[in-house]
Amino acid sequence: MKDTTRHQGKRRLLAQIVEKKGVSNTAVLDAIRKIPRHFFMDSSFEDHAYQDKAFPIAADQTISQPFTVGFQTELLEIKKGDKILEIGTGSGYQTAVLCEVGAKVYSIERQQELFRKTKNFLSKLGYRPKRLTFGDGYLGMPEFAPFDGIIVTAGAPYIPKPLLAQLKIGGKLVIPVGDDVQTMIRIVRKTQTDFEKKEYGEFRFVPLLEDKN
Repeated sequence: MKDTTRHQGKRRLLAQIVEKKGVSNTAVLDAIRKIPRHFFMDSSFEDHAYQDKAFPIAADQTISQPFTVGFQTELLEIKKGDKILEIGTGSGYQTAVLCEVGAKVYSIERQQELFRKTKNFLSKLGYRPKRLTFGDGYLGMPEFAPFDGIIVTAGAPYIPKPLLAQLKIGGKLVIPVGDDVQTMIRIVRKTQTDFEKKEYGEFRFVPLLEDKN
């Protein structure tokens, strides 16, 4: 696949749309301008790549809407070198955004087909997360905890306790919670036992499923 000046122009427009909707973090907007989102989608759907909408990919999953990707990433307030756990690698687009903003990314995908495909694809593009794992996102990655931030890219019916336990003091969990429609929630770990929770409006995600497939 090629990345042409036309694609680059579309990305600049996409970043403007995402910014108008409320994402202001410069590193996040730069990542949206830089990453060729059309590479993450089937070539026959290339025209949809730079619209601000989610789109179906393999294994009944979706590539998230660019605004949602930008919004969740901004809520994490990532500093260069932060350890970030991503629940739901999916197409790898969100993973690439996290890498671009300077995070050390640990990512879990429960769909075997997607995991294999995305792992190969990300390395071809030059994105090298610290760890990509096939497994159950509800369990997190305790062996690599604690994390500066955890991002969940599917709708969870509740907040999994293991994810809270894997946050550093000061760490942030960004997770959409709910069934049909989700509320975006950010939880900041204040102390060993104290968590601060804030809501950021309604979003729609595919469900976060338990176990691995």
